[in-house]
Amino acid sequence: MHKQLIDKLKKRNAVVGVIGLGYVGQPLFIRYSDIGYKVIGFDIDQIKVDELNNGYSRIEHISDQKISNAIANGFEATTDYSRIKECDALILCVPTPLNRYREPDMSFVINTTDMLKPYVREGQLVSLESTTYPGTTEELLKPRLEESGLVVGENIFLVYSPEREDPGNPDFETRTIPKIVGGYTEKCKEAGITLYSLAIDRIVPVSSTKAAELTKLLENIHRAVNIGLVNEMKIVADSMGIDIFEVVDAAATKPFGFTPYYPGPGLGGHCIPIDPFYLTWKAREYGLNTRFIELSGEVNRAMPEYVVSKLMDGLNKHQKSLNGSRVLVLGIAYKKNVDDMRESPSVEIMELIRDKGAEVAYSDPHVPTFPKMREHSFDLTSTDLTPESICSFDAVILATDHDKFDYDAIYEHARIIIDSRGKFRGKNGKVIKA
Repeated sequence: MHKQLIDKLKKRNAVVGVIGLGYVGQPLFIRYSDIGYKVIGFDIDQIKVDELNNGYSRIEHISDQKISNAIANGFEATTDYSRIKECDALILCVPTPLNRYREPDMSFVINTTDMLKPYVREGQLVSLESTTYPGTTEELLKPRLEESGLVVGENIFLVYSPEREDPGNPDFETRTIPKIVGGYTEKCKEAGITLYSLAIDRIVPVSSTKAAELTKLLENIHRAVNIGLVNEMKIVADSMGIDIFEVVDAAATKPFGFTPYYPGPGLGGHCIPIDPFYLTWKAREYGLNTRFIELSGEVNRAMPEYVVSKLMDGLNKHQKSLNGSRVLVLGIAYKKNVDDMRESPSVEIMELIRDKGAEVAYSDPHVPTFPKMREHSFDLTSTDLTPESICSFDAVILATDHDKFDYDAIYEHARIIIDSRGKFRGKNGKVIKA
């Protein structure tokens, strides 16, 4: 069974199923289609499935042509989970958000696995890519896969291989980002390595699914903690009249022992604002408190309120209150030059402004219409930036520093600029550092 699966994968006779066709799933099915595999994509969103089957991508940095090429190579998307039995390898790319208590919401992983159960069969490989706490693969997936009498490691194989996508980064693509692979058994790991080694340039095996799960958390906690540090340093530097961006740039000239991280209005994206809380939650099971991680989370979560406080200070200097003012937020994607809105701090800034009685609008060249989100709602479209529109607002907040913005025109026509990204360094008068 094990050797037959590996042989099918190596000969590219295997059918690969990708479950969850979002920012992680789409690059994966494109890659496997490109190298000659038959790929079936699964999603519960019928509209998304229809769009993909018609060659349309909702994701800005994934072109329609890439989807059309995958279709030409035999790719098809479906909501029919009975077709799981046609697949030899299943890659799960479903969301793992936090609930209202900032605890792991495993409902997507559990519900997806439960949808697979009636159709999984002998000889299949199941790989979970969703970011999660150590033990998820072993504690949640394994028992569910074995309910029908299958035995993980003998006639069905289970691995954890965390996604490492960086939407909009032109320096890396799915093929070139090293892939961590941890298996429940050695045979599982060998099958996982075979699956990914044909599509990814470098495979990094680890000893277990738990080690792979913790590796993913460490990567993102490292970034979250350092951003928390520099965000706290920003507040200190501002109180002292020092430009934190100048300080970080200067420190970055040290050729050893320093990695530059830059402050902002908070943390966004599908990983960095969420992953630390997966570990803090799981650590409590072992009687441990992750104080360092939790402190950085507190700092980063406070940044949107800090930005709004700087906005209120700026308006006060012009004898205006926030209540009744018109405020334009520049950039609502979570990082520059993408359309990805997941966990964007810009949205929280907009909500804080709205809740304080101001009229809020936004401009983002990558997000023409405010999308439907699970926890946020605005009936807005992107404001075109013209001299007339810019000066019609009492204040402008730079939240996400897209390259497409005309910063000279913004500076010329805005009344007040709240700069959370350091794009207006050296500008005086109307610019307030945030």
